[in-house]
Amino acid sequence: MSKKALSILMRARMRPNSNSNHSVSPFSLTNAVKQMQRHRNSREGQSAGGASREENSASNGSGSSEREFMHVRASMDSAVSMNKTEFLDDALNNFSEGYFSFSHENRRKLLLLLAREYDLNRSQVRELIKQYLALELPADKAQVSEEEGLFASFYRIERNLRHALKPVYEVLFERLNTHPGGLRFLSILRADILCILTEENIASLRALDSYLHEKLSTWLSPATLELHQITWDDPASLLEKIVAYEAVHPISNLLDLKRRLGIGRRCFGYLHPAIPGEPLIFIEVALLKNIAHSIQDVLEDSPPIPESEATCALFYSISSTQPGLAGINLGKFLIKRVITLVKREMPHISTFATLSPIPGFMQWLLSKLACQKRLAEGDMSQTLTEGSNLTFYEKILKPEEEEALMSLPKDLAMGQTGMEIMFNLLTSTSYKWIHSSELVSVLKSPLMRLCARYILQEKKRGKALDSVANFHLQNGAMVERINWMADRSENGLSQSAGIMVNYVYRLGHIEEYAHSYFSNGEIHASSDLHHYVEIMTGQLYIAEGYDKWFMLVIANGKLYSSLHKEKTQAM
Repeated sequence: MSKKALSILMRARMRPNSNSNHSVSPFSLTNAVKQMQRHRNSREGQSAGGASREENSASNGSGSSEREFMHVRASMDSAVSMNKTEFLDDALNNFSEGYFSFSHENRRKLLLLLAREYDLNRSQVRELIKQYLALELPADKAQVSEEEGLFASFYRIERNLRHALKPVYEVLFERLNTHPGGLRFLSILRADILCILTEENIASLRALDSYLHEKLSTWLSPATLELHQITWDDPASLLEKIVAYEAVHPISNLLDLKRRLGIGRRCFGYLHPAIPGEPLIFIEVALLKNIAHSIQDVLEDSPPIPESEATCALFYSISSTQPGLAGINLGKFLIKRVITLVKREMPHISTFATLSPIPGFMQWLLSKLACQKRLAEGDMSQTLTEGSNLTFYEKILKPEEEEALMSLPKDLAMGQTGMEIMFNLLTSTSYKWIHSSELVSVLKSPLMRLCARYILQEKKRGKALDSVANFHLQNGAMVERINWMADRSENGLSQSAGIMVNYVYRLGHIEEYAHSYFSNGEIHASSDLHHYVEIMTGQLYIAEGYDKWFMLVIANGKLYSSLHKEKTQAM
């Protein structure tokens, strides 16, 4: 495809340059997906013949679908059991082509069959474990070194156990990995598995996913990946992938794409020889004088500063192109290699930072506000979760924030409490609050403070609740700054009320910060961030149960509580 053809496609199919956040639809499909669509069209596109013809052919269609399924199943079985290369290649081709022609339901059916019938032989595993437990260890340690023969039975059973603990579908995965196009197919296969698991939690399918995830992580180690700087001179077929898969800040038009690949900008991607011409993941970098406060400053920076004047490399977008590689942390290695490369080529760059979204902030905040609203109304039945007998009332707002919200004119904001007013404003689909300087001014203080709390203090299994925060923190970054009104797009407002965060990768401390975060969940942050979340003297919580309530007060950094046997009116 020429760049002229790419331009035509972009004009025809891409969204206009605006602040809307409609996702960019990929306008180039893999041959496999094209084949799948052609197959569906051939089966569904003859509707003009009338309903009677559809009814007459329904039973034939069902039989044909079953025959197709059995044919693909036979190909899969052959791909596992065959050893001759010439026949094996045909079996793998037939299996992958047949799989792509399947409907979602037939894919689900085949994957469940693969997970359940091509699993490991547990009867054999149990028998080997019995044999192993029946062996007796020598009582004298000195006897071990003198008579290695005593351990021959241990070594034999351990070897057999290792073999028995490998599921049969491992053979299929390994053969596909070495087959042309097989790695891409495995990625699509796992994407389908993940899609099914979002609908149903099936133990056998989850085990299949875990095993395939482990294999893909090994096959996609950094040693197998090529770091490639993507430029305007790359083939148009590669550039269209960048446009199609940009997930953070969609590319508006051809000029936008050219600007992101031009002076003062860099784009790097990981390529794999088994998936040529398509980056598995790519990162966009802006060369700036200082760490940017807003994405508008980055995307609308025209003309950019001379590269020789830049002191900061800002990572403002990182996107994966393969849904089936979810959970495989290619981004960690990509960021570190890009830092090394940029530092080597431009020694004057001293700061490596991000301008990142906070995708979970509004969901967390609105959920908390809604919960507190129900508590304030005394509706315990909606708040108590199954199996729980305590729920917490928390004064989320500072007194001055509550007062500022309550003093707003009624034509701007409605509600009985500050939290209710805040909830109503933030759930407005038109985001009318951003168009009022008074509302913006009143909401800034609580939103910035609560956002800092969300990033630094809200945890899940000891790690940051926010997925993007967890990604950068486990890679060794620190939290430097949160930025007000940094992303005014619809997506930015819905995810985080327009707030974005700067993470900084401090050379010389990356491994230290990553280790402390991994070991004990420690989050390194600037003093400005910590200032937002300093414990408020006199902060009040109420832990309410079925027949009692607790008063918890944080004062001078210490927690004080009192247990009350009977409920009384709210404080």
